[in-house]
Amino acid sequence: MFAVTRLLAGIDGGQSSTIAVIGDESGSILGRGVSGPADEIGVTAESSRLRDALSFALEDASRRARLPSGSRFEAIVAGVSGYNGRVYGRSPQLPGERFLLLHDAPVAHAAALGGKPGVVIIAGTGSVVYTPDAAGAPLTLGGWGFLFGDEGSAFRIACDALAMLMRAQDDADASFSEETRAAIEFFGTESLRQIGRAFYRGELARDRLAAFAQVALRFEAFRPIAERGADRLAALAVNAIRAGAAARVGLSGGVMRDKRFRERIADAIATAMPGTEIAAERYEPAAGALLLAYRELGLRVEELRE
Repeated sequence: MFAVTRLLAGIDGGQSSTIAVIGDESGSILGRGVSGPADEIGVTAESSRLRDALSFALEDASRRARLPSGSRFEAIVAGVSGYNGRVYGRSPQLPGERFLLLHDAPVAHAAALGGKPGVVIIAGTGSVVYTPDAAGAPLTLGGWGFLFGDEGSAFRIACDALAMLMRAQDDADASFSEETRAAIEFFGTESLRQIGRAFYRGELARDRLAAFAQVALRFEAFRPIAERGADRLAALAVNAIRAGAAARVGLSGGVMRDKRFRERIADAIATAMPGTEIAAERYEPAAGALLLAYRELGLRVEELRE
């Protein structure tokens, strides 16, 4: 059992999963927990999706940290994908003296840049570019959601790749046979049409469809899709710098694990804005939320330690 005097927690609520980390007042991470997606896209007032995701992730982290039952936290910060200042389902109930719910972009910014000024590019299930310090005010670019934008996101890459295969099938183009087999095997269906119907019927969740991006990125035929997304995200980051943000860009999100995608973004930014620092993600987003929890209490924690 850990002997701690003050507990804090950070939570990253995404479209694919929710991660919670618990820390003590010195910056030591005591436990990490996982639960399902937390975003509220399309939910009703009776939905407990957000509430349950945050609660279950924190409970899982508390168990792993071997905290006593009923432990309370002095500060909890949760960043949630798509949060706009309003909870549409059931409100979260977490054991914190202070609880701050915000969009996931500031959390990813803190994680990627470790508190330094600059811009973060997030390319996960969705995508967005964010800086808190453009001309002295926060600035969000992109992040229009899976219907209207999210270029460079896993969902957009997966959707556009599948659409390419569907068009090829209509045109009797057999040159994508290997890619088509990979898609059908990934989703466990018998045809591309079944994949589309499963999504429209709600049987195929957005996070599962987005996961196909990992497969799509293995095929050269789909690389132009990823490149267009990378170029767009790089252009948005350059726009943020031109709007007054520091010339430092952090890269965050699962798509950034693809080396060619990262390099495409870095090269595009370097061409448009020479001298810009490109920073690899310093911490996972949930740890960024924990850093913001320390800030809420006025605690100066320079480094997080496992």
